[in-house]
Amino acid sequence: MLTDEDREVLRVFLASRGNMKDLERHLGVSYPTARARFDTLLTKLGIERAPAPASPSRLELMEQVARGEIDIDEALRRLEPTREA
Repeated sequence: MLTDEDREVLRVFLASRGNMKDLERHLGVSYPTARARFDTLLTKLGIERAPAPASPSRLELMEQVARGEIDIDEALRRLEPTREA
């Protein structure tokens, strides 16, 4: 059963033709949070996402920034090596 929030995420995602940046702006959250909410929705719908691809190259990240898929802060975060606690 989908919650009202789930239905809103789905409505905005479909209305924006799958644009995650529009979903992010509408929800007023960061890109990773919007992505997590969408992934949760997919799981509830029984749709499994493909495993995450290997870390993108610097060029791929720059192209994503140019297309507006991610912002500069997100690109920089993805470039940082994973830090062990």
